[in-house]
Amino acid sequence: MCGNAYNKGVEEVVVSDGSARSSYITYLYNAVLGEIVSSGGSGELVFGEERTAFRMRIQKDLAISVVKDRLAEVLGIGYKYAFLKEKLHACLSKRETKLLIAALIAADYEGDRAYIRGKMGDIKEFAVDGFYAFRLASLREKWTRIVEYIPESFSSQDLKKFCEFLVGESKNKIYLKGHAVFGENFAPLRRSRLTGEEDVETEIMLSDAGFIYCLGEVEDELGDFLQKYYAERAIFS
Repeated sequence: MCGNAYNKGVEEVVVSDGSARSSYITYLYNAVLGEIVSSGGSGELVFGEERTAFRMRIQKDLAISVVKDRLAEVLGIGYKYAFLKEKLHACLSKRETKLLIAALIAADYEGDRAYIRGKMGDIKEFAVDGFYAFRLASLREKWTRIVEYIPESFSSQDLKKFCEFLVGESKNKIYLKGHAVFGENFAPLRRSRLTGEEDVETEIMLSDAGFIYCLGEVEDELGDFLQKYYAERAIFS
């Protein structure tokens, strides 16, 4: 446990998910614990046979807002990635399929996030899987329609054209240094962890980047990825 659990006026919050999705709860813990502790709260992970829980003692409304934002990431990225991975049957390699899903998530993320946040009320006892099952049916219908737009014949060239379109529509700036990706405020981006494996290419796709500023040398394989999907939008220094 971290932080001071004995401050007055704390609000106790428990977020949980099935043990098979404990990585989502671990992601939430790592993403928000610093904010919770800095605002006078505390938190701990509890691993059970059937469920994993993140128990928090939160001091300020700001910390609760941060928790809700990260929960929206878990649902809008982690759960959506799993949903699309199961439903999509495009003519792509495993790597390309992951990139396509990341691009689809990025394209609609702000809208999905706003919808998810709008459905959240009191999160004192928040079961992520239950919320997904009973409160996000309309969102899943939308995701199903997206899958229906992607034919099985969707090819590598189609993926390239789709990514070029998304990049051309985005004004977002990110920074790349080695295998680390940073947002416009230079905060590290690690949302690819919600896809089951942290990797730089997926991270870049999830960021909905319009411009990528490469700080230092870029490995050949990553350079090929940038040249293929971002072309003139990757700036090397």
